[in-house]
Amino acid sequence: MSVSVQSETFDVGHEIALLTRDNHGVGAVASFVGLVRDLHGGRADDNRVGAMTLEHYPGMTEHALEEIVAEARRRWELLAVRVIHRFGRLLPGEAIVLVIVAGAHRGETFAACEFIMDYLKTRAPFWKKEEGTDGAESARWVDARLSDETAAQRWKKQ
Repeated sequence: MSVSVQSETFDVGHEIALLTRDNHGVGAVASFVGLVRDLHGGRADDNRVGAMTLEHYPGMTEHALEEIVAEARRRWELLAVRVIHRFGRLLPGEAIVLVIVAGAHRGETFAACEFIMDYLKTRAPFWKKEEGTDGAESARWVDARLSDETAAQRWKKQ
């Protein structure tokens, strides 16, 4: 189980190969890559995004991500997990986050990957600022989305 918070980009194929190398009990790998969109809110009628800057508190952020992965491991039998979350100034099309989950079976692997991503969106201490295509003059902080919180609510234990 591995968590990284970094400014550098990542190679998805390389990360999957590292995670599964010599682990012949793996029967399924699920992954998610989040990218910077050029649309604020994701709709064509919204303002264009020229860049996104992600900020975080070193140490606290890694700990929060490790706790999310630990919770996934308590819920599902996972063989390996890799989470990479980037920070700094990113341009549209650049990767922000990578979640890779390896397990014996696809059902628990898919579920754990989705759980981790839902919790990253709502529990990880990152702050996002979008710049418009006209630069920093139109910068705005990105608020949490109700849809992200709704997605995370389904994982609450009964």
